[in-house]
Amino acid sequence: MTRRGVRKYVDDLLAGRRPESFPADDFDAAQIRAAIELRAARPDPVEPRPEFVDDLKSRIAQHLSDGEAAVPAPARQGPSATRRQVIVGTAAAATAAVAAVSIDHVVTGREQPTEPAQAGGGDLVPNDGQWLPVARSADLAEGSVLPFDLGTVSGFVRRAGGTVDAVSGACTHQGCKLWFDGAADSLRCPCHVTSFSPAGQVLTHQLPIAPKPLPHFDVRERDGSIEVLAPRPPARPA
Repeated sequence: MTRRGVRKYVDDLLAGRRPESFPADDFDAAQIRAAIELRAARPDPVEPRPEFVDDLKSRIAQHLSDGEAAVPAPARQGPSATRRQVIVGTAAAATAAVAAVSIDHVVTGREQPTEPAQAGGGDLVPNDGQWLPVARSADLAEGSVLPFDLGTVSGFVRRAGGTVDAVSGACTHQGCKLWFDGAADSLRCPCHVTSFSPAGQVLTHQLPIAPKPLPHFDVRERDGSIEVLAPRPPARPA
């Protein structure tokens, strides 16, 4: 089988496509087995296990060593590829495949369901805070979400199960300003296609590591107004 044919077979296998069958010799079969192991060793659609990649590198190095011993000196010249050249080409293809698998979810822009929520979020409690109104009680119906921006902080307030809650409006990845997608009932980040539930939990993301949940504000309802404990604006210089 040609070097291009082996590479296409491996690429199809790693991409989840059904490779075309062909008459393979022992060397081709060894490469295909390595590709099958690489495909099977992935615990999820994101990336292979690091220990498997290390093992694959070791086996490629062993093949290279065996190939050099099998080719008589001086090495043949001309258009025909030596066993070592085929191994080098296959190693390059395997390395490219590993890299592609690892970064595919970052480059393609596809949203990935989040892994179990990380610890984090917590409460956003300023050292020097003040209670500030963010909405009228009458405007916040059960199940609804309203945005607010106090200058020092922004966020979203909601009523669920008769209880009022408020979360930060800044994405925990890099601080981009979130917006509320009413149709999807989620808070979306415009920077990296991350989304949070109105309660602050991560729903989807396309990042290598899931961001932390959104922090919550202290919130109260008093005299027909909903208030959050927010930082005081910095003092202006005289």
